[in-house]
Amino acid sequence: MRTRWINKVIILVALLVLSATTGFGQASSNSDVPKGMIKGIVADKETKSPLEDVSIEVVGTTRGVITNSDGSFKIDNLTVGNYVLKLSHTGYEAFAASDIIVRSGRITTVNVELRPVIYEAEGIVVDAGYFAQTQEQVTSSVNFTAEEIRRAPGSAGDVSRIIGVLPSVAKVNDQMNSLIVRGGSPIENSFYIDNIEIPNINHFPTQGSSGGPIGLLKVDFIQDVNFSSGGYSAAYGDRLSSVMELNYREGNRERFLGQFDLNMAGFGLVGEGPLADGKGSWMFSARRSYIDLLVDAIGTGVAPRYSDYQGKLAIDATTRDKITFLGILGVDFIESGKEDALDDGDNVYGQTDIKENLFGMNWRHLWGARGYSNTSVSHVLRKGISNYFETVTERELTDYNSLEQAYQFRNENSFRISRTVRLKFGMNAKYIINEYDNFLASYIDPLGNPTREFRIDEKLTANKAGAFVSYIWNPTARLETSLGTRWDYFSFNRNSLLSPRFSFSYKFSERTSLNCSAGIYYQNLPLVILSKNSGNKDLKDPVSRHYVVGISHLLSENTRLTLEAYNKEYSNFPLDPSQAPLFVLDELFYDKGFFFNHDNLVDTGKAYSRGLELVIQKKLARDFYGMLCGSYFRSRYRDYDGIWRDRVFDNRFIFSIEGGYKPSTKWEYSVRWVVAGGSPYTPFDIQASRTVNKAVFDNSQINRQRRPTYHSLNIRFDRRFNFSGSNMIIYLDCWNVYNKQNILSYYWNEAENKQDTRNQWSFIPVLGLEWEL
Repeated sequence: MRTRWINKVIILVALLVLSATTGFGQASSNSDVPKGMIKGIVADKETKSPLEDVSIEVVGTTRGVITNSDGSFKIDNLTVGNYVLKLSHTGYEAFAASDIIVRSGRITTVNVELRPVIYEAEGIVVDAGYFAQTQEQVTSSVNFTAEEIRRAPGSAGDVSRIIGVLPSVAKVNDQMNSLIVRGGSPIENSFYIDNIEIPNINHFPTQGSSGGPIGLLKVDFIQDVNFSSGGYSAAYGDRLSSVMELNYREGNRERFLGQFDLNMAGFGLVGEGPLADGKGSWMFSARRSYIDLLVDAIGTGVAPRYSDYQGKLAIDATTRDKITFLGILGVDFIESGKEDALDDGDNVYGQTDIKENLFGMNWRHLWGARGYSNTSVSHVLRKGISNYFETVTERELTDYNSLEQAYQFRNENSFRISRTVRLKFGMNAKYIINEYDNFLASYIDPLGNPTREFRIDEKLTANKAGAFVSYIWNPTARLETSLGTRWDYFSFNRNSLLSPRFSFSYKFSERTSLNCSAGIYYQNLPLVILSKNSGNKDLKDPVSRHYVVGISHLLSENTRLTLEAYNKEYSNFPLDPSQAPLFVLDELFYDKGFFFNHDNLVDTGKAYSRGLELVIQKKLARDFYGMLCGSYFRSRYRDYDGIWRDRVFDNRFIFSIEGGYKPSTKWEYSVRWVVAGGSPYTPFDIQASRTVNKAVFDNSQINRQRRPTYHSLNIRFDRRFNFSGSNMIIYLDCWNVYNKQNILSYYWNEAENKQDTRNQWSFIPVLGLEWEL
């Protein structure tokens, strides 16, 4: 009741603010119309070398420029608004960069890379339109700009939640942004920021996995995001399902700029400015939630407290060498008492305290017109404490104290051998130091079996090493091929692995192409699993074989249709013979972490995921943009007894539509609607559960029942204000507008000894403000 009343107040305030400010801050004459500037650099995509004499047209205006000898350009005195830049240069594919927001008194940085044309006389029009593609990633890849992430309804500026609209990502839990890609587990995803690997990009990160409930990264720092859901190149290893590459922009090189953010979750500050007389730049942000302060004021409930601090420093050491430093720190804490747990129907109470940190440096060196190198060194750390008790008995359940850290090295090189041949190669190394001081009490497992308590007090060290090479060949204007392989080594189990990869793209015409990829992908099991038994060192590494074939067709210059079919074959998955029908890696869904104790694991598990995906994506050319997605798939595993079962992430079908309308430079309206099949679940053995007052699955019904169909509608309203020297955005983002009661899970309420239901998010209005100074 109290939550519904608060939601109504938020909506009323938001509507009053939006309506009252309709005419606020508008210019009185044309001479007073706020102006802004676009600056940037255009480079060769394959070599990163700057391109001179590139023609840049501002669509819809008479403005245009030519790049300088260092590839730079500047377009000043532009009226505030949304623009598209069309770039063309002899010997390169033309490209249109969309979603470029010009703001009052600000410099909008636009860095573009153009692909060289191999042949120009075989009937292929050299025009990439609004969609760029790398030769190494011809299938299962999508790109999002920072503006597309910022304004997406229901994303709250969280890059993982905007990725969640894609048909390759299962829909099972609004409260977590874990990426479940093409039937995989949340542990199967990797993330890179400016060539530096980061294990998790979320607050309250799930140990041993890549998921969490709240995004850690500052969306205003992001230049763009490339996401691959399968068939990616040999440059990436130790992950079975997906790769996300995030490119951070650089700070302003001319003057200091600031920004203040405020919404229903927290507030933040951003600053940026020049270094070394414009030869470098810096930017820094600090953000803190205040949900806990609101809860304290109301006097009820449990809320997380989190904050993050991140920054980037860039220096041009020479005309060919750039050095960047990246730092990210997240601090998370949540605590619930026994009374709160009883009120909320939770079976446990306690606290979680987590600190995660990344610090790294990347050196980019240009080899002239032949290629480039990226070399990074970094340190990542996660320190976590988790101490929980049973609500009814007050018995201690877990006391986890862990320190996980790694020193990382990564090198990637691209070298153009000839006009038609390019070589990519590199290496990586990692030194891991994990310290565990963990206690897990005896418990009744999901099948009703008693298990002994578990303790570990140990420091583990391990080394990982890898190397890769890819041969990219373009024999004709219509055909692009890539053949690569990588080698990986893990000292903990002394496994040495080879992973061949292959892809090709054949252009039937200037609009239509056939794209295929295949490859083998290995991943080491998390040490949090391997450390529980010395015998786990003998386990094989899980392996996935990807096969992807698709058609890509440009319906128009700014609209692309992609249809893909994929098949993923898994093997060497860990299984526990004492829990024969269950799948160990799906424990992330049952318990949000690998807390279960497994005395003996075997590596005979198999799984597969097969599906068909459709994506129609329209980039913002004038006033409308959108994405329509649909998929049908099956995701299954073979248990210890040889029985094939549906995995807990198997929605079967997903349909989503997301888009927006910008009638003017002031207003923007956007919507997202997602429908997904109900995910599988295992019903409880009611009598057995009542006997022990614990959740006990019905062993004969493992994942044979399904929750109701999931669907949710999000709507967002944005209002921009451009003053003479500052800019402001006020937005209202309404999640689950018609308040659909989507079921998250069925759980056993130990306080009342009965089955109960836990729902996903109800209707949530988010009112926010972004003010650039």
